[in-house]
Amino acid sequence: MIEHIVLIKFKNELTDDQLNGLIQQTLSLKDYIPGIIDIQQGRNFSNRSKGYEIALTARFTDHEALENYLPHPKHQELLKSLTELGLEDTIVVDFEI
Repeated sequence: MIEHIVLIKFKNELTDDQLNGLIQQTLSLKDYIPGIIDIQQGRNFSNRSKGYEIALTARFTDHEALENYLPHPKHQELLKSLTELGLEDTIVVDFEI
């Protein structure tokens, strides 16, 4: 299995509706993209966040599932939404479990 972790930072502060909409869009990926075992996303409440507001964890069946996820049209829609919301930076970590 593969664990995929993403930390997300935005240029500007987002509204609750924007953040909640993003989280729902992300969680729905499991309904469309094969190979996702579990996906979670939420707001970072740590005071050590260095400005990263949203965290995502996704668990995939294997490397191939992760590779298929990246170009999938639903994932590309999510990336477009992030850009439209003012994405500033991400940190991505993938590891085998």
